[in-house]
Amino acid sequence: MSATYRFERSSSVMTDRVCLDEAQQTVVDHPAGPLLVLAGPGTGKTTTLVEAVVKRVESRGISPDELLVLTFSRKAAADLRDRITSRLGRTCSAPLSSTFHSFCYSLLRHLQPRELYSEPLRLLSAPEQDVALRELLTAPRDSRKVDWPASLERALDTRGFAREVHTVLARARERGLEPADLTRIGSESDRPEWVAAGLFMADYVEVLDWAGSIDYSELVHRAVLLAETPEVRAHLRARYSAVFVDEYQDTDPSQVRLLQAIAGDGRDLVVVGDPDQSIYAFRGADVRGILDFPSQFRRSDGGPADVVALETTRRFGNRLLTASRRVATGIGVKGSIDRETFQRFRNPAPHSVVYGEGELDVCTFSSSGAESDHIADILRRAHLEDGIPWSEMAVVVRSGVTSIPGLRRALVGTGVPVEVAADEIPLCREPAVRTLSAALRCSVDPSRLDADLVRALLMSPLGDLDAAQVRQLGRDLRRRERQVHGAERLPRSSGVLMQEALSDSVLLADLQSEAAVKAAQLGRLLASARILLASGAPAEEVLWELWSGTPWPSRLRSAVERGGAAARAGHRDLDAVCALFDVAARAEAKRERAGVAAFLDSIEQQQIPADTLADRGARGDAVRLLTAHRSKGLEWRLVVVASVQQSTWPDLRRRGTLLQADRLGAEGLVEPLTPSAMLAEERRLFYVALTRAKERLVVTAVASPEPDGEQPSRFLDDLRQTVEHHPGRPRRPFSLAGLVGELRRVTADPRSSDALRAAAAARLVRLTQCSVRGEPLSGFADPQTWWGLRADTTSPDPVRPDDEPLKLSASSLSGLKDCPLRWFLSREASGESARSSSLGFGSVLHVLAHHLGSGETADADAMVECLDDVWSQLQFDSPWIARRERTAAEAAIRRFAAWHNSRPHRTFVGSEVPFEVETKLDDGERVVLAGRVDRLETDEQGRVVVVDYKTTKNLPSGALVAADVQLGLYQLVVEAGGFAGQCGEGAKVGGAELVQLRSGDSGLPQVQHQEPPVPDEDGRMPVEVQLLKAAAVVRGEFFPATENNYCSRCTFVRICPAQQRGGSVLT
Repeated sequence: MSATYRFERSSSVMTDRVCLDEAQQTVVDHPAGPLLVLAGPGTGKTTTLVEAVVKRVESRGISPDELLVLTFSRKAAADLRDRITSRLGRTCSAPLSSTFHSFCYSLLRHLQPRELYSEPLRLLSAPEQDVALRELLTAPRDSRKVDWPASLERALDTRGFAREVHTVLARARERGLEPADLTRIGSESDRPEWVAAGLFMADYVEVLDWAGSIDYSELVHRAVLLAETPEVRAHLRARYSAVFVDEYQDTDPSQVRLLQAIAGDGRDLVVVGDPDQSIYAFRGADVRGILDFPSQFRRSDGGPADVVALETTRRFGNRLLTASRRVATGIGVKGSIDRETFQRFRNPAPHSVVYGEGELDVCTFSSSGAESDHIADILRRAHLEDGIPWSEMAVVVRSGVTSIPGLRRALVGTGVPVEVAADEIPLCREPAVRTLSAALRCSVDPSRLDADLVRALLMSPLGDLDAAQVRQLGRDLRRRERQVHGAERLPRSSGVLMQEALSDSVLLADLQSEAAVKAAQLGRLLASARILLASGAPAEEVLWELWSGTPWPSRLRSAVERGGAAARAGHRDLDAVCALFDVAARAEAKRERAGVAAFLDSIEQQQIPADTLADRGARGDAVRLLTAHRSKGLEWRLVVVASVQQSTWPDLRRRGTLLQADRLGAEGLVEPLTPSAMLAEERRLFYVALTRAKERLVVTAVASPEPDGEQPSRFLDDLRQTVEHHPGRPRRPFSLAGLVGELRRVTADPRSSDALRAAAAARLVRLTQCSVRGEPLSGFADPQTWWGLRADTTSPDPVRPDDEPLKLSASSLSGLKDCPLRWFLSREASGESARSSSLGFGSVLHVLAHHLGSGETADADAMVECLDDVWSQLQFDSPWIARRERTAAEAAIRRFAAWHNSRPHRTFVGSEVPFEVETKLDDGERVVLAGRVDRLETDEQGRVVVVDYKTTKNLPSGALVAADVQLGLYQLVVEAGGFAGQCGEGAKVGGAELVQLRSGDSGLPQVQHQEPPVPDEDGRMPVEVQLLKAAAVVRGEFFPATENNYCSRCTFVRICPAQQRGGSVLT
């Protein structure tokens, strides 16, 4: 039976009139004329504005259609509209409030001559404008209309330059400048970059007009020009009897001009704002607008506008109020506002405060990781001990791009539910969007499907394989390749085989594993997307095929229905996917089927957060994680202002230092913002962050013990609060996982008393018996899940194939002798860290030695020139280390050259000589010895001498050289005929040598010799004994940790059971 849905409009409920204080009532009763209302945090400015609007309608007989209420965000406009409608108890024919941009758009649509716009203008989002600018800047030189100065040519294709151009164009429009004006100012002030920017601006506006698009600054500029015409000005003043503006401190000069055109004749104009919360200078907002309002908007009798200060705050008590006043004191100027009124505004009195005096804590930590852990601890304790809902808490940071991702990972990892607005992060950085974009990209261009992308897609929500399944798929494909081709050729890498299989899913038809089935499904999905593309389908349709063709949507739906952390992650992914589809639909309409590749380019180029159609707000019970800019106008019981570092807050870097947009004035060149002005802007931002808290405020920063480490901001001193320093992380995370970990530690600690261990075990038992919605409260409390108590498992696949000879190199043999565990982790598990600078140093010298030995390089000077060509590619911890190592490298080169040219008793055979030879050990094990030697020589008796170059700083002793298994293996290879091609059959061994290139006297390297091996009483060479042991270790798959001289430098020391600070990975 199909469901029937009926939509019913909720009834309009009239709310009661609120009780106003004396200052609020003065604003509501204001008879007429311009009025500035100074309203600090929690003083009830929005309530006052709503009541003033209602008073005009109910008491003065003004129709709601004659009122214009403006604000700056869609959410604020919607809230104002709802509150006014609720107070009036009726709906209105026209919107009661709107944003400046919405009003400007409506103005152009209704009053601009119709012939100018055959279709409605499409307002570009900020990311779309960023892409449009970059497309024009990076156009081929022969198609450009602008010649930028030669000094800027190399910057044209950078995102930073596009942002600077955007800022210059926006500032020009905010100051009412036309492209010709900008060009003129550039010429008069000898700034060729502004001349080019003016020409570019004309081209940019022409391109947008042709496309039927407009950006925000151009929208306001055209609305101002239209409103300033006599006919339209008269129309607007006749239509609107009263104008109200919220958040007036956020206005820019063009918006002030718009208001002067509408209400600059001394009529009823009420603006509400807080100069201490003017934080959008980077968008063009000018705090002078509110400070100079009394002189800019005069009464009809010519006198300055009236000013009223709201003097009562209801948000927080004295303790938090005092802290905020200390910060505000350092902000400064009052403009044309009289001192007495300004002081009343700056010093409100708390009244009817719900949460008492309030709490203020200032804390520092030794590292950012410790800071994140302590913030999580504060939030969890506030929720669990003090009963504060998650939705009544927020973490506020200075920078969203640098701080939010790391903090979100840390908080979610400790069980704190976190909500981040979808538009805090650029769309292309959202994981769900990256997955769909990657699949679409390789459908458009199959050549992009390399091994790395194949693995990423297989392990994405589209493929739904885990890492183990991907490895299993690779092994299955390699095994089949060996079966098909036998010994004719070596099997190709698993990456190449998976790439082929994903391009043609038929290749997976004969594999029945779960991994192969999922991979085949993904391959068919990509093939279906390619068919759609070939038929000319738009990006939106192909994306839908990719999205709907897997169980991914149903998994997200299930996650959302389950609630908890999975639901929040599901909501985030769904929001991102919806935003991607919205962009795809808009791009299709705008670009007239410019192509899917062009759409993908535009998505990948978006490097700034998107401005969404509506702020969805926080979902459910979750902590808000947001920037200080975004927090304005919001409040919570507990607020943590995090990462208040001297390096980032205050941020006193000049914005736009290349094109210097801050020096562009309406009449010409102006002085840039002074450091004190930038400091005031940053202090206002800090003030906004502090004043979001109603009950408790926590300010945190890192105070690193390192001399060059992060240090707290100077703003912490403004609070005049004792700073509490926490040197480490919390002793135990205040979470269920932390509790389980602590109980497990106690039960396993032999130093704990029997009674304490029994009590801990009893609590673990209780945790295993608790459940939520039928699911165990903590599966990790069950000993059956503890790795250390599980039976050892054996992989179905051996470390090395049983049916093939065991292949070993000289370095592998040495590694197995020194420490089998390290050999397995680094060679077989690929757990070795990135190459160090010392390894890079040795690699370069080995290559140069090969070139000189083989005659490719003439002499030492030529080797040094080659060294200089590649030296900059090596990574060192600091410049002085790079200089020291560069000197050491040249000295080693010259030692080698001198040694190479002073060996008359030796005959050079070759360098970097490969070998591969099979030998049979005494136990019947077949071993293939493979690798290459640095150098082969023959002595005067024709015996073969193997030379190995070393660049180590620590020379081995003579005894260690004599027992060196690498040299011993090289000599065994000679005996086994591994170099017969170079030295002839039956070549005899003449020993082996280590040439220490870093050490030596008289300009020559030190040479350490190993004599030819002598068999033991059983006729075995010492290296053969080592081969037997190594083969037994690998075949037995038991890799014990063995202490040796390398332990202090080992990558795996923290998981090594042989080390005091290490431990088994199972504990």
